[in-house]
Amino acid sequence: MKVFITALILGLLLFVAGCGSQTVTRTDTDTVTDLSGYWNDTDARIVADSIVQQVLASRISGIHDTRGDDGRSSGLPVILVGGVRNQSTEHINVDVFMSEIERSLLNSGRFQIAAGGRERDEVRGERRDQNVFATPATAAEFGREIGADYVMTGTVNSIEDQANGTRAIFYQVNIELINVETALKVWMGSAEIKKVIER
Repeated sequence: MKVFITALILGLLLFVAGCGSQTVTRTDTDTVTDLSGYWNDTDARIVADSIVQQVLASRISGIHDTRGDDGRSSGLPVILVGGVRNQSTEHINVDVFMSEIERSLLNSGRFQIAAGGRERDEVRGERRDQNVFATPATAAEFGREIGADYVMTGTVNSIEDQANGTRAIFYQVNIELINVETALKVWMGSAEIKKVIER
């Protein structure tokens, strides 16, 4: 009986010790880490890079009418990054790759990016506060925002197939630019990723 109790206690101690052990390894952010086969940071980076290259190679980034002295003297197109709908079969944080697209387009020096959504609301709230609490000489003026020329929207779709322990996932990200004034789609691009996961 004592041997049984001793063995049971040792077994429990080994089990608890095994459950508590964890190893964390820091890696370069460019390292590909496909653990589950589902959407991950590498996929987000691939999509962002592909979409940015497509936009920069399009006519949208090259020719744009200058509209006088209204803040668009640079003649750069103004893009508002709108919503991207996740219509895939899994949770995908679209903000990860859309923020990278926004940053890359702005840093290219060929586009201006208009704030939208919560960012715009925060700026407008600050402007209202300044007009109440700041000195008139330093308060930001109303009616000086630059309107967007284009809204960037899109969808994320996926198709999954599975048989005999092998799973294939196909992702397609579709992005488009819509002219705000005419509501015409002026550019469409896509990025595709396919993975095969074998167990």
